[in-house]
Amino acid sequence: MINDQPMGHAGSALYPIREVSRLTGVNAVTLRAWERRYGLIRPQRTPKGHRLYAREDIQRVERILHWLDRGVPVSQVRDLLDRPDKTEQIAIDEGDWVGQRQQWIAVVEALDVQGLEGLFNQALALYPAEVCLMEIWQPVVKQLEERWHDQLGAAVQRQLLESFLRTRVGTRLYHANQYVHGPLLLLSRLSDEADRLGVLLLALAASAAGYRIQLFDTPAPLGEWTLVMERLGAAALLLTSDRAEGNELMRRHLPRLAGQLKAPLCLAGPVTHIRATELETSVIQPLGDMPVAAIERLRNILD
Repeated sequence: MINDQPMGHAGSALYPIREVSRLTGVNAVTLRAWERRYGLIRPQRTPKGHRLYAREDIQRVERILHWLDRGVPVSQVRDLLDRPDKTEQIAIDEGDWVGQRQQWIAVVEALDVQGLEGLFNQALALYPAEVCLMEIWQPVVKQLEERWHDQLGAAVQRQLLESFLRTRVGTRLYHANQYVHGPLLLLSRLSDEADRLGVLLLALAASAAGYRIQLFDTPAPLGEWTLVMERLGAAALLLTSDRAEGNELMRRHLPRLAGQLKAPLCLAGPVTHIRATELETSVIQPLGDMPVAAIERLRNILD
């Protein structure tokens, strides 16, 4: 335990919201929403109004995550926390994630933008972004990708979902960057041919983990990344792709760029599995193709 932490009335340490966010993986916006909207946690306040959390509050956050991970709506969590005797009385549908994914797929295939809006807002109101990514959005994109191989209208469906997520993710990143004070990450697709959905989900995961994000919609020429990284003072460059990419790019140009950068060059997406053999001995850092797990690996690299 850190010796210079503020102390509570009982002599236990108190933690600021940024530290609680780091310890639990729940971003500050969600912690505030759980307090204001649902009354799930009740942190203490400094004379200037800053939130301070006791160890008991952090344990309560972990219990909240436990119930959310099991599919319990956030509106029911407080009752479970405050009245543990009711735990067995509330039916928890472990398979509800499947139903939610089916709803997402249905509205995408129907080209229903209003339906997408409703499901997106509902998901973020009920669960932390990390849970939405792991249980809904990543599986939905994977299932849609499989369907799009031989489905009529697949191109339009993809464009609709990409456009929707680009707008919503861009808005969230803009607002999050105003209050987040974590390291800056640069995110981009590795090439013009790489799909846009992967980098959007990765950006959401990174922002939810407390990083500031600069998302590039169009990949920059490889030779310019060094200057961009230095100018912006970024902690890492994350490039994503869903394809193998060319041998010249993977074996020569990317390793050369990694050697020029003063910060880590990381790859995410299916390319990390397709090119796993080459990446084993490369200076490039592979993060995998699951957004939340990828950002956790990045945190270990930056720490």
